Amino acid sequence: MPFLGEQAIVVEEVDAVRWRLQAPLTYRAATDVFHVPVGFLTDFASVPRPLIWLIPRYGAYTRAAIVHDYLCEHAPVDRSDADGIFRRMLRECGVSAPQRWMMWAAVRFGGRMSGAGLREWLLFLPIALPAVLFLAVPFLIDSLFLLLFRVCTELPADIPVERRREEGAVLRLEARAEAAVERVAHR
Repeated sequence: MPFLGEQAIVVEEVDAVRWRLQAPLTYRAATDVFHVPVGFLTDFASVPRPLIWLIPRYGAYTRAAIVHDYLCEHAPVDRSDADGIFRRMLRECGVSAPQRWMMWAAVRFGGRMSGAGLREWLLFLPIALPAVLFLAVPFLIDSLFLLLFRVCTELPADIPVERRREEGAVLRLEARAEAAVERVAHR
């Protein structure tokens, strides 16, 4: 693995979002070596709050996120190179291809789209579209199943809440009894 030195990441919490590196982190790229010094502040992976369920702020990619933060903040390379190095680090850390693509597309989006015009948005579309579809398909499927579950388990609204609870319990008991009868019948 191209991360050199100690494998453990040692950090100190600064506030609810930022962490201070307590041990240096070194990454050897194809032609350069990048040293993240003790005291560097990071937020790990900068994931928007609604997407934390999909990509938590830290995980197998934490080292890559710290080095990427350092490369973007201190600019030893330009932003597109920093993003490319980030994608390579994600692969080396064992991050899956779909998650790697989403994380790389997100950092490219953050780096390129601030102050971008229509032309830049159109050029970025082929990168962003697969990531959006990857997020949209599971979201739509989950939403559909939740809606079906709600429709199938809903009792009439004109029944008082206490009675709805009782009838729901009775329906569950009836379903369990039917399942037990089926199991006995199949023996």
